[in-house]
Amino acid sequence: MNFDPVSEAERIKDEIIAWRRDFHMWPELGYEEERTSKIVEEHLREWGYSIRRVGTGIIADIGKGTKTIALRADMDALPIQEENDVPYKSKIPGKMHACGHDAHTAMLLGAGKIIASHKDKLNGRVRLIFQPAEEGGNGAVRMIEGGALEGVDAIFGFHVWMDLPSGIIGIRDGPFLAGAGVFEGRVLGKGGHGASPHEAIDPIPIAAEAILAFQTIVSRNVNPLETGVVSVTSVHGGTAFNVIPEEVGFRGTFRFFKPEIGELIQKRMEGILEGVTKAHGGKYELNIEELTPPTINNPEMASFARKVAQKYGLEYGEVRPTMGAEDFAYYLQKVPGAFLALGIRNEEKGIIYPHHHPKFDVDEDVLYLGTAMEVALAFEFLR
Repeated sequence: MNFDPVSEAERIKDEIIAWRRDFHMWPELGYEEERTSKIVEEHLREWGYSIRRVGTGIIADIGKGTKTIALRADMDALPIQEENDVPYKSKIPGKMHACGHDAHTAMLLGAGKIIASHKDKLNGRVRLIFQPAEEGGNGAVRMIEGGALEGVDAIFGFHVWMDLPSGIIGIRDGPFLAGAGVFEGRVLGKGGHGASPHEAIDPIPIAAEAILAFQTIVSRNVNPLETGVVSVTSVHGGTAFNVIPEEVGFRGTFRFFKPEIGELIQKRMEGILEGVTKAHGGKYELNIEELTPPTINNPEMASFARKVAQKYGLEYGEVRPTMGAEDFAYYLQKVPGAFLALGIRNEEKGIIYPHHHPKFDVDEDVLYLGTAMEVALAFEFLR
């Protein structure tokens, strides 16, 4: 490569920030990314990419050759009311880019522009994947079904990261993000008067007992050297102060790094509900769905990313695993690659709020470093 991706990215730094702010002001939820994908597609066409649409998703190719590297960004926002007082605050009530997907889209758009301006130096093909519906919609699966990974030899993605200092690229071998599942259930009793509990089968204490027992799954069934999470995040039962309800509903999430831990959690939840409800004369219904597998980086690709960062003077370090989940996991199940983090935490600027928080924001001054890394990965892989 006879150009410096870092200085080229820095040159369009303001453009990347402007794109990010525009996307931030007009957030769109999963599979609704019409405006965002239209802007992305118009730019990519102008720069010479061939485009394939997968709903609101975009597969954009440039270059020719036997090797192909894919770079992915997600585009969807969250159903959160923004609380930041900034010029680029969300203009859509109840919707916000509270996870940084606006930044991911802007960074990859910047990379797309730089790659296109040096396409004569490409020794292969670069594929840009702009994906919808990462937030629980498994947009990655739709993109894969739409041909996003056909002919791809390696894939990389970026996520802005609040747990890393601004400007640091986080690279990790092996498991990075957890597998995630969702559960929803009901404890079924027999309604009655609150003054005559002996004539009813009260589902509230039964549900309470089961929910507390769920906490023993990880603490008492999972090897202490392994990890897992079971969180009941919603409970609904009854409407009146003097009426024992017929049922109590609950829902929540479980997380795991190893499939066998995920299976153990599901088995124990079922066993606890069966035993507790039977002991009290009640019944239960339970529906469990695995949403996303663990995100497991290919060690060779993670090592390659470190070498690339080192070569171009980009600051990098280890990033700790988290029980958060990412549907980038589906790409990594099929193609070698790595999911990277870009540190955005900047206490001086007040950028300290976690992902999915109404005051989440990013340190825009370092976004060009993500763009630079994406460009460098593409050209170095296709050497």
